[in-house]
Amino acid sequence: MQRAGSVVSRLGSRLQALPSAPCRSLSCAQDVLHRTPLYDFHLAHGGKMVAFAGWSLPVQYRDTHVNSHLHTRQHCSLFDVSHMLQTKIFGCDRVKLMESLVVGDIAELKPNQGTLSLFTNEAGGILDDLIVTSASEGHLYVVSNAGCREKDLTLMQDKVRELQNKGSDVALEVMDNALLALQGAVTSGCPSPCLKKNVAMGYVPYEYSRPGTPLLVEVRRKQQPAVVSKMPFVPTNYYILK
Repeated sequence: MQRAGSVVSRLGSRLQALPSAPCRSLSCAQDVLHRTPLYDFHLAHGGKMVAFAGWSLPVQYRDTHVNSHLHTRQHCSLFDVSHMLQTKIFGCDRVKLMESLVVGDIAELKPNQGTLSLFTNEAGGILDDLIVTSASEGHLYVVSNAGCREKDLTLMQDKVRELQNKGSDVALEVMDNALLALQGAVTSGCPSPCLKKNVAMGYVPYEYSRPGTPLLVEVRRKQQPAVVSKMPFVPTNYYILK
């Protein structure tokens, strides 16, 4: 990090990986797992603890996954991010740096507003997802997956050295070519407990992207009817602090 930091400072940006959250070690037969500050809270609520990326985390609580999902939609839930890679990016070129790494419009973020985005490689392929927040203190706060910690940190360090915006034009060109060849592709899908139907995200040729357009989606070698919809699938009802 010291070597990367010296490069960044000359380019007008400074990258700072936050220290891991205070944790306590958990002895295990084969491993040593870390505990987040919410470990006791998870246990008190019936959390089934499993090993993930070197941490002891709950995979499920007393209720089923569906009940937990519905509770989150109807009330509120917490997500423990203490185990994840958390990075602060400083400097006048921080937005330019971040927009060379991800597909999101970071420049349009308001103070303390965040966006879900994607890390991409030079060919436009997806490496990982992350959340970028424009902190009111004058830096970008980035949260990415614990399982990709080393890969994501290396990617950010390498881009800091370059500080060039190459990941946008290339990504758009590659995506267009792929769509013409595949006529669309589903990237993820699952049942929606709230809507009582299946939902999915994916790519389709531009002429079929208008909301309300009927499509056929192949599911386990069978074609199923679908319709293009605007996101989010379920309207949000959370309170935004102003």
